[in-house]
Amino acid sequence: MKIPNFLLLLVLIGAFSCDNDSTSTDDSPTDDTVDQVELTLANAFPQLSFSQPLDLQSPNDGTNRIFVAEKGGRIHTFSNEESVDESTEFLDLSGTLSTTSEQGLLGFAFHPNYETNGYFYVCYTPSVTLSVISRFSVSASDTDMADPNSELMLLEIPQPFDNHNGGQIAFGPDGYLYIAMGDGGDSGDPQNNAQTRSNLLGNILRIDVDNQDSGLNYSIPSDNPFVGESNVRPEIYAYGFRNPWRMSFDAQTGDLWIGDVGQGKLEEIDIVVLGGNYGWKLFEGTDCFSGDCDTSGLTPPIFEYNHDNGDRSITGGYVYRGSLNPSINGRYIYGDFITGRIWALELDGSDNELLLQSGLNIASFGTDAANELYVCAFDGNIYKFQED
Repeated sequence: MKIPNFLLLLVLIGAFSCDNDSTSTDDSPTDDTVDQVELTLANAFPQLSFSQPLDLQSPNDGTNRIFVAEKGGRIHTFSNEESVDESTEFLDLSGTLSTTSEQGLLGFAFHPNYETNGYFYVCYTPSVTLSVISRFSVSASDTDMADPNSELMLLEIPQPFDNHNGGQIAFGPDGYLYIAMGDGGDSGDPQNNAQTRSNLLGNILRIDVDNQDSGLNYSIPSDNPFVGESNVRPEIYAYGFRNPWRMSFDAQTGDLWIGDVGQGKLEEIDIVVLGGNYGWKLFEGTDCFSGDCDTSGLTPPIFEYNHDNGDRSITGGYVYRGSLNPSINGRYIYGDFITGRIWALELDGSDNELLLQSGLNIASFGTDAANELYVCAFDGNIYKFQED
């Protein structure tokens, strides 16, 4: 049964709604921006269903399996075949986490050498006041099951509120683990976390999971931008984010793309660079939110859209590098959780095309081993793109 939208907005993932009434700008995507590409969404695995799926990943291990995480704490695995009729529970954290508001199992990633070391990493909230990044290992006896007793905690990040937890994690082409953390929540970032680099909130973090510094279960890459600065966390790669709910690396260029959920006016798309300050809460997108409205030292979004058409909560996607849908090749595909509309953005931000209106609550995008793109929707299904 599909969960009513009002319950989703108020209870499940509040990041997908904004805190203030919408205000018009001139940047909202519209149905007639560009001629629509003839794409549709099809249920990729019609005999499977999930409870609030919000992340989809594929390990680089030659097995062509797909793994889907549910907000409630379970990760399932299954063969990447349309006819698949059964999934296996890979990991169950459901008894050890908080699912209040936007919390739960929020993201996971496989080590680039997963085939040989069996390591994967999870971001989840064991309590209302805490996010953790942990490493787990696959079972020594069954590759479709994780070892639940293998947890090695890497980071503990206090959460002042139960929303804006971010939670996407991903390995970059440099082999480091990147972690998206929201500002910690409540309306307007009342603690100014996103501009306060002495904590880990409102940032993109980058750590080396293959080495250990003294007292840590990871090490700090030597070229992280704030290493050695007083009262600044060296894990920070970039800062000034409100709730970077979903992020991804372009499989061809290595660029890091993020959809940062807005407050009450603008949703933004950022290409993240080393040391960049992306403005929140000084700016919401390109709109001055607080302070003296000085843009000096800030990195603006490559694209933003307003709420004029009911779109109110960006779900960041992927630059499409698959082969089955050539009409969208080399464009950034993203959606809106509230309306279910999906767009294709040119990589320089110059052109934004409405692809389709799905009517789905889109929680996440994901790719398989062939870089084909999927949609995780809160109706419990996983969808794939196909050209008519």
